[in-house]
Parts: sequence; C-alpha cells; structure tokens
Amino acid sequence: MSHSNTPDQPLLDASSLDAEALYRKLSQQVKTALQGASNVAIVGIHSGGAWLAERLADELQLSERLGFIDVSFYRDDFSEKGLRSDVKPSQIPFDVEGSTILLVDDVLYTGRTTRAAINELFDYGRPARILLAALVDRGDRELPIAADFLAGTVKLDKQQSLQLQRADDGGFSLTVVHA
Repeated sequence: MSHSNTPDQPLLDASSLDAEALYRKLSQQVKTALQGASNVAIVGIHSGGAWLAERLADELQLSERLGFIDVSFYRDDFSEKGLRSDVKPSQIPFDVEGSTILLVDDVLYTGRTTRAAINELFDYGRPARILLAALVDRGDRELPIAADFLAGTVKLDKQQSLQLQRADDGGFSLTVVHA
C-alpha cells in the first residue's frame, strides 16, 4: 500500500477556502491509497475530524470500523487549557490491535492533538499502522508530525484559527476565526 505525502502543497488563500473541494481531494487520496488494504479502520478526532471520518467511512463502506476520539484528557497542555464544556466520550467499537488506522482531523497545526490521539489509540491496543489524514495543514508545527494525506495548506496568523462547520445537509465549510 503506497500513499503520497504532499509537503509541497501550494498555499491556499485563507479567505476563499472551499471545504467541499478540499474534502473531495482528500477523499480521492485516501481511496487510492487504501484500495485493497485489509483490516482498515477510521478514527475521527472530535469534532471536525469526526465529521470528515463519518463521510469517509460511508464512502469507503467502513461504517462498522468507524470510531471517534476526544483527546481532551490526553493533551499535554490540559493543565493550561482546562476542560472544554463539550467533551465527548471516545468511541472505538472495533479491535485496534493489528489494524491499519486512518486517523482523521480537520486542521493540522502544532501536532499536539495528533500526538494525544495516537496516545489514546494505544490505550485501546497496538495498531499495525496509523496513517494521518488532514483537510488543511496550517503549519507552525511544535512536534515532528506530518499528514500522510493532505488536501491543502494555509498560512494564518497566530491569533487566527480555522474552523470546520458542517451544515444540516452534511456539507462542509471552513471559516477563519479571529481570537
């Protein structure tokens, strides 16, 4: 199974991000790479990554091997950030041991959320492999983490964040939020 890591993505304009087009690009990368792979499961990181994972699992016919992680308790900056009011329980309804896990997040930034998600996954068992899919990479990594599948790259100021929204019809949109 091969996949393409695409670090040299063209920089996207943050003011005109098309989340649906980015999703289609990410979905195509994932489908191509996972074609013929066995024992694949998808785990989405709450909340945006969970929405993306749900749609990917549906397209890949992996709904029985779909899980969700909320990394709130696993973050190394938990004491600084505190507990959010919308913490959800993690749900991993399949055997992680020996699985190829596609870990899905909406925005890759410092790498801390990804690290926390990997730590939590190992509490459920030892996967054979973990692949990371992210809709958008905004750079400024604090940990040596890179996406295996990536739809786009955007540069934002430190006081900005990128938020994925899901409409009632399931469609995605991205918004730049100023702190």
